[in-house]
Amino acid sequence: MLLQLDNVSKSFKGLMAINFVSIDVNEGEILGLIGPNGAGKTTLFNLITGFHLPTKGKILFEGNDITTTATHKRSWMGIARTFQLVRIFPELTILENVTIGRVYGSESVKNRARAEKEADGFLETVGLASRRAEKASRLTLVNRKRLELARALATKPKLLLLDELLAGLNPSEILTSMDLIKSIRDTGISIIMVEHLVKAVFGIADRIAVLNAGDLIANDSPKKVAHDQKVIDAYLGKAHE
Repeated sequence: MLLQLDNVSKSFKGLMAINFVSIDVNEGEILGLIGPNGAGKTTLFNLITGFHLPTKGKILFEGNDITTTATHKRSWMGIARTFQLVRIFPELTILENVTIGRVYGSESVKNRARAEKEADGFLETVGLASRRAEKASRLTLVNRKRLELARALATKPKLLLLDELLAGLNPSEILTSMDLIKSIRDTGISIIMVEHLVKAVFGIADRIAVLNAGDLIANDSPKKVAHDQKVIDAYLGKAHE
């Protein structure tokens, strides 16, 4: 078991955002995390990566208790993420953005030439190698998302959290990105992906977890979740039944 959330809760000024959620993530698995707006999906990501600390419960990574471990130390351990609102360094070059991930992630590389060489490999993975010298500010939305993904991969994660990576993309870009996600999983990296594109996440995930108002209401295969009445009522609607 790579990641274990054991009865994790998070409240903000008395408002329960995550309510005693227990989820496991296996090695080499894609876990889709879905639910209505405000369900607690991004909060759960923030708990896993250390941006927030849980009010109650424990978080284990590779059997180690990381419940209160600092964010940068979780990165060193092999946890990386992208953000719903892309966070790149716009005034740095595309290569420099990814090199930062290689320098400060797990298996950190302190030699700049080696870090840049390895960063080039991740740019190749996401299709941005030919633009390595350009300022990141020149990129379109889809390419900014690819850049952020390359930077996350450069930290050498064991667990990668993708927050709305497919949002705002056209159908062709979505299909290409889905293939990319599957190829990343095939290298042995486990993935948790938050998405509102139901068909996409059901088409790529090995398992689906569903949050509603902070509660985990389903955690099963895509086929079973698609026919779960609680999920249909809370999120999917009759059209997906």
